[in-house]
Amino acid sequence: MARCIQAEISNLRIGDGAGLVLIAGPCVIESKAHTLFLAESIKGICEEVGMPFAFKASFDKANRSSISSFRGPGLDQGLSILQHIAKTLSVPVVSDIHEAEQAAPAGEVLDCVQIPAFLCRQTDLLAAAAETGRCVNVKKGQFLSPEEMSNVAGKLSESGCANFLMTERGTFFGYNRLVNDMTAIVRMKAFAPVVYDATHSCQLPGGAGTISGGNREFTPMLAAAAIATGADAIFMEVHDKPDEAKSDPATVFPLDKLKALLQKLTRVSEAVRGD
Repeated sequence: MARCIQAEISNLRIGDGAGLVLIAGPCVIESKAHTLFLAESIKGICEEVGMPFAFKASFDKANRSSISSFRGPGLDQGLSILQHIAKTLSVPVVSDIHEAEQAAPAGEVLDCVQIPAFLCRQTDLLAAAAETGRCVNVKKGQFLSPEEMSNVAGKLSESGCANFLMTERGTFFGYNRLVNDMTAIVRMKAFAPVVYDATHSCQLPGGAGTISGGNREFTPMLAAAAIATGADAIFMEVHDKPDEAKSDPATVFPLDKLKALLQKLTRVSEAVRGD
């Protein structure tokens, strides 16, 4: 199996020889107006900093802790909103799918189809995502070693996809605790360009009972460490009012602190890559 050295989300190159890329947005689409506001705000910050940007938001959070948790607008309305953002702002858009049947309609709109960590071994889901012809970003399961992601790469390759990413987002350590092993970034780069999820890595899954807890204050240091280790892109969930976010309020990163963080991460990337 040949290594996927570089991936492309629309016109954004990620991997060997490419610069640092940000994939960011709210955890879930809360409304059309709010999602457009965040996309436009993040794009503006990235343009100031000089960092390529792809927008991510979920149309359905099917893996929430509680059955009563807000899940988003659903497939049809969510894809319509993401399509509007892509056309209005000329930015690539990313979202996740949970069922194989969602892949084809999602592939008509998205520039990158994302596979959630808990579903990273679902063969039919991976095959359906591969068949869209879009870039596929697979989040490593919290229960897998980096080397086991070679099987994910194999499933995508055998299904006709040579344009894919892998995302590190921490590993379970006991109950309600994720721990980051930065060597996982290097080890997964044997298969594909690696994205580091700097906000979910601070999560305490189910740690607040019916919702996940977390420690967003660790996001900057973990993101910097990941870039220093060799991450090709950074994934972050961003919100203008984090404590009021309808999903992951404990870990989404504050919009008003994003520019300063990206400036810091740019300096780290330049030092490591010699950009």
